[in-house]
Amino acid sequence: MSESWGEDRSWAEKEVPTHLQIALCTFGILGLELALIRWLPSQVRIFAYFNNLTLICAFLGMGLGVALGKRRPGLVHAVLPLLAIYSLILGSSTQLGLDILSFPDPSVYLWGTTGMRAGFSILAFLSLLLGCIVIFATAGAPLGYLFTKEKTLRAYSWDLGGSLAGVLCMTASTALHSPPPVWLALGALPFLILSRRLLSALSLGVIILAATVSIQGARYSAYNRIELTSHGASLMLSVNCDFHQFIHDLSDSSVSQPNDLGRQLALCRRAYDIPFVIGKSNKNCLVVGAGTGNDVQAALRNGCGHVTSVDIDGVILEIGKKVHPEHPYSDPRAQPVENDARAFLSQYRGEPFDVICYGLLDSHAMFAAMSSLRLDNYVYTREAFQRSWQNLGPDGVMCVSFSIFGGEWLSDRLFWTLKEATGVTPVIVNHNMQLGRTYVVARHPENLKLEKTGFPILREPDQPREKVRITTDDWPFLYIRPGVFPWGYLFVLTGLVSFAAVATPLAYGRRTLGADFDAPLFLMGAAFLLLETRGITSLALLCGSTWIVNSAIFASVLLLVWIANLAVMKLELRNPKPWLLPLLASVILVWLFEPNSLVAFSLPVRAMLGGLVLALPIGIAGVIVSCLLNRSAKPSASLGSNLLGSVLGGCLEYSSMIFGLKWLALLALALYLAAAALIARKNFES
Repeated sequence: MSESWGEDRSWAEKEVPTHLQIALCTFGILGLELALIRWLPSQVRIFAYFNNLTLICAFLGMGLGVALGKRRPGLVHAVLPLLAIYSLILGSSTQLGLDILSFPDPSVYLWGTTGMRAGFSILAFLSLLLGCIVIFATAGAPLGYLFTKEKTLRAYSWDLGGSLAGVLCMTASTALHSPPPVWLALGALPFLILSRRLLSALSLGVIILAATVSIQGARYSAYNRIELTSHGASLMLSVNCDFHQFIHDLSDSSVSQPNDLGRQLALCRRAYDIPFVIGKSNKNCLVVGAGTGNDVQAALRNGCGHVTSVDIDGVILEIGKKVHPEHPYSDPRAQPVENDARAFLSQYRGEPFDVICYGLLDSHAMFAAMSSLRLDNYVYTREAFQRSWQNLGPDGVMCVSFSIFGGEWLSDRLFWTLKEATGVTPVIVNHNMQLGRTYVVARHPENLKLEKTGFPILREPDQPREKVRITTDDWPFLYIRPGVFPWGYLFVLTGLVSFAAVATPLAYGRRTLGADFDAPLFLMGAAFLLLETRGITSLALLCGSTWIVNSAIFASVLLLVWIANLAVMKLELRNPKPWLLPLLASVILVWLFEPNSLVAFSLPVRAMLGGLVLALPIGIAGVIVSCLLNRSAKPSASLGSNLLGSVLGGCLEYSSMIFGLKWLALLALALYLAAAALIARKNFES
């Protein structure tokens, strides 16, 4: 360890080789990045819908830190003390009122608040983002310093190797359903090795203690912090500090009680029974978003011969198996499946279903940190409903239950999306359980026994089709309110870009736009993140939106870039210009690529073919980046520029909420064209 990092050598006398220090640093950065992306939403509800902002802040902090590293390598000693303060705040989120923090943006109905509370929410939200930036700036500083002490491509190779190891370790911890102390320890331990100070060791203890205290009896799945509490005669399951679902006892003895509770439970039972009493047959049923099992029990109660129940969260399924008072998952007719609903429907090749029931499926988490999509966005698109319709039998009924707490616009969007997907005009059963409605489409609507529901029937939406933007695989943003400008998003993104504009000159010094700041690599970083986001969303359609798919994609991207860097080293590639045209052509191929064109193939084939299309530009871009880094006079500054470019890419990703996801490939193409124009002006012959 270099003496310039500090004189306190009490923790270890033996030097750690520079390349291993680089790997430790990037392992720690990746570990902390993934740990905070998981821990923040579990402590502060609003971050469950803003994971990508945490990632953007991490990139911004890393970019600034790498640029500062050569002049301020001692910042490494501040990583764990700052993280300890941050952890104490997050660990006390309930006491500080941060757990119910909301965001005043009327464009998404879940985030509504007014008055002084709105001011507090904005201040607290921005403060948490700023804290994230500062922590990753100190974590990135040693990387910037160490890059100057090793051959550039060798340093970059160990950088990528450490990041890949970090992803694999965090993936293993996720598979084991480990709690927050494990996540944070994995990310923090490398910085204790790099710092070797008593304060850092004490800070690590505080971090683990704060994370342990934050658990408070919760369980952790790959997607959610899960808590189970009593709520009257039922159990209430909450995820990420917010209500998610009830676990009801709707048995005959419960609903027959001669009191208000019995009458309320009887109404709930009738609402759950709707899909299974209005059709001609219910021998083979599918429950999408089965959760703890209320809908499954309704199917069994009404004589279904076989019930396939799908839910993406295996921990929630397990809770249903253990604590549901009617034990639906213990019935031999029930077959629980842990999978993404869209993936299951795309991959299913069995007997057609008589009933397909969408439960009150409402995700409280993002499906990937690089995207503004939520876990359930691809479940409610036109193409997803078309796939369900294809799996429906000749006398089948498909029912979609949904809460319209956000307003009639949600009801209109679901109505018209279903009609366009199936060609059948939906019937709306207004049961009002949790402000919900059930949208019914059937092969033979004239045979529906709607009188058996006992609820009012609605047949006309508020808005005509031409005034409603339906959800598609290219625009799957179900929860975006129509006709409302997203001022909240704009405010936060403008704040981040403004902060970056002020902080970047401070990090780079007077030569911000001169030799130290690498504009081509900045643009390459922005385009790369957009391309990676587009790849993740496309592969989610092909393989599913499960956490293991996302982890595999993330690891594969790092592996591809590592292989590209190794190729540049071994083949001694120096000139990036010959790779520019293939890069642009491969991005155009990604733009033209339609994931649905591969649905007819088996899962391994579609994953391979789709992966090849999406991997091609990533590998080519990796070669160009390595060539540019290798030729850079200031490799640490160039690496910092590349990371800061990712901040721009992360902000631009939000434009997909207006223009659609395919738009991201066009944006990436424009950025790569700008980078190519700058690269073309340089001389790489020598």
